Amino acid sequence: MRLSRAVNIADLRAAARRRLPRMVFDFVDGGAEDEITRDDNEAAFRRLKFRPRVLVDVSERPQEVTVLGRRLSLPVILGPTGLMRMVDHAGELAAARAAEKFGTVSVQSSGASVSLEDVARSATTPQWFQLYPWGDRRTIEHLIGRARDAGYAAMVVTVDVPVVGAREKDLRNGLTVPPEVSPRTGWDVLRHPRWLASLLTHPKPTYANFVGLMPDARGTSGLAAHTMGMLNPGHTWRDLEWMVERFGGPVVLKGVMTAEDARRAVETGCRAVVVSNHGGRQADSVPAAIDVLPEIADEIGGEADVLLDGGIRRGSDVVKALALGATACLIGRPWVYGLGAGGTAGVERVLEILQTEIDRTLALIGRPGVGSLDRTAIQQDVVRALTT
Repeated sequence: MRLSRAVNIADLRAAARRRLPRMVFDFVDGGAEDEITRDDNEAAFRRLKFRPRVLVDVSERPQEVTVLGRRLSLPVILGPTGLMRMVDHAGELAAARAAEKFGTVSVQSSGASVSLEDVARSATTPQWFQLYPWGDRRTIEHLIGRARDAGYAAMVVTVDVPVVGAREKDLRNGLTVPPEVSPRTGWDVLRHPRWLASLLTHPKPTYANFVGLMPDARGTSGLAAHTMGMLNPGHTWRDLEWMVERFGGPVVLKGVMTAEDARRAVETGCRAVVVSNHGGRQADSVPAAIDVLPEIADEIGGEADVLLDGGIRRGSDVVKALALGATACLIGRPWVYGLGAGGTAGVERVLEILQTEIDRTLALIGRPGVGSLDRTAIQQDVVRALTT
C-alpha cells in the first residue's frame, strides 16, 4: 500500500500483516499465554474518557517535552525491540533515523539485529541503549562500555524478563532465528515473496551485539539460544546499583508496575522509570500499564521522569497518558507495524500519524499544548477509580 493512504496505526498494522509471513507478524503482534494483558493494554485506554473544555484559545498546541534534561519535539519515544531485521532489512536503523527526523529518540535493544555502533553512526543525535541484566557480568560490562563509547545518552535496563514469557504463537508457528523455510513454514514464507527476497539479499537477522562474544555458539540459531540462556532470574537491586555505577550516565528502569518499585528505582539512582508490562509479552494477567501509571506518578513524579509503555495506538492515547502523569510515552508494536509496512518510511509515517492525532486531540479537548495537561482532562470518576 502507499503509506500516505494509511490514516491510522491500524492501517499500518493491516499492511504489515499482509506483507509479513504469519510467523513473523505473530512474533511482532503476539503476547504471552492467553494475551489477556496484551489486549487489556489497549482496552484500558478505551475506558478512559476526556473531559473537554470549550472557548479556550488553542491556536497554538506545542508538543515539546523534556525527558532526562533533553528537549523532545514529540512526546513519543521509539521503544526497544530486538531482531527487527526479521521484519525489514533496515531493522533498528529505521527507528533511529525516524526518531531523529521527528526530534525524538529511539531506544536500541541489546538484542538488536544491528550493532549498537552502527545504529549510533546512523544518527547525528545521541540515542538510548537498552540492556537486559544478563547473567554474565563480563558481558554486561562489555556492552555498557561499548554503549558509553558509542555516545549513547542513556541506558534503559529492562527488568521484567527474569525468564522468557510463554509466547505461544511463536511456539506453534515454529519461529526460529533467523526464520527458516521448512515443511512447517514453507508455504507461508513462499506466499510473501517480497519479504523472502529481502531476507535472502540482506544480512541475516541475528543478535548483532553478541557476534564474536560467544565463540562456542554455533551459527545464528546457536547464538540466539546462548543469548536467551544468559537471562538471570537471580538479579537483585544490588546488581542494578552496579550497572548504574558502571554506566555513569542517566539510567532508566523499564518494567516497573508498582509505586514501591518506582521508589526503590529512584533510591538506586535511576533518573526515570518506564511503567511497562512488556506489552503483555511476559507475565499474563497483570494490569494494563495505564491503570497503574497514576500511583507511580504520585509516588515519584517531580523526582524522576515517568514514562508509559504499552497499548499506545492513537495520539489520543498519548494525551491520556500525559494527563495521568506520564512525561512521555514509548511505543513498540506501532513503529514495528510501520517498519513491516514500509521500512524506514513506514516508521516515519507512524510518528507523523501520532503527531497529527496528538495535535488534533489537544485542540478538540481545549488544551493549548501538552504542558497544559493534567488529570482534569480525564473524566473524574475514572481518575478516582485509578487513584483509590
